[in-house]
Amino acid sequence: MTERATEGVSAMPGAPGRRPPAPRKKLKPKRRKPNPYLAWAKRLERTRPGITAFTLERLRGLYGPQPWVRRWDPTSELVMTILTQNSADINAEHAFVELRRAYPSRRPPERHTPGPGWGGVGLPEGVPPDWALVDAAPLEELVEVIRPGGLPNQKAKGIKAALRSIHEARGDYSLEFLGDMTAIDARTWLTAINGVGVKTASVVLLFSFGLPLMPVDRHVERVARRVGLLPKKANAEQAHDHFLAMLQPDEMHEAHVNLIRHGRLVCHARNPEHDRCPLRERCRFIDPKAP
Repeated sequence: MTERATEGVSAMPGAPGRRPPAPRKKLKPKRRKPNPYLAWAKRLERTRPGITAFTLERLRGLYGPQPWVRRWDPTSELVMTILTQNSADINAEHAFVELRRAYPSRRPPERHTPGPGWGGVGLPEGVPPDWALVDAAPLEELVEVIRPGGLPNQKAKGIKAALRSIHEARGDYSLEFLGDMTAIDARTWLTAINGVGVKTASVVLLFSFGLPLMPVDRHVERVARRVGLLPKKANAEQAHDHFLAMLQPDEMHEAHVNLIRHGRLVCHARNPEHDRCPLRERCRFIDPKAP
């Protein structure tokens, strides 16, 4: 047999002298990281059975049920929520009234009826602002218009940035399309706007569309931490998703409203009124070992 032929034989599968292919290592499937929010909700139910239901039921007994009612259009809700940042709600109302006066639209008059949980008095009936005019207004002019709301420089920039982002994405200033999205997708869309955080987005979507989201402001967070509903290391932004894991969709509006009211009326940052609190027997601010 020629050298060429011999080479051909040795190259054949199974021929002497050829190393068999090394067996492939089976890749172990990657384990999914556990959802920390669901894990906490399960732990809470295991170590403190019924604490979430107890909190909601006791607050409902004190403040009553809170059926959802649409407040007004979502763009107005967004701007009003920006105006409330680090300011009293009543000051935000004054600033919104000035927006109406300075940049009136041709739309029908509207009434802002915020309901329980709001810290202001509500707005009188009035023509809503023309958002195109607000968007086009010189920044210095807008700052002066909304000055009664406090922090006018910061908020004027935030309002203009939000309106510009909406118009660039949609061609108008309406946010009504968000009502056709899932709660998380709608929240993700809104928080992509520079300066719109999870709390602001959750307020807009909960009160404009009834989407199952739980806005966590300082009152909600304070009461929840004192009772022990939130992990000690959870920050304010994470608290939103902890509540989504703890609550049923139809519980979020009432939980938000009643926790805010309780924080304002009873569970004050200083000198909370323990004698008036229906949560005291299971509150870990009063007793660190409360069940």
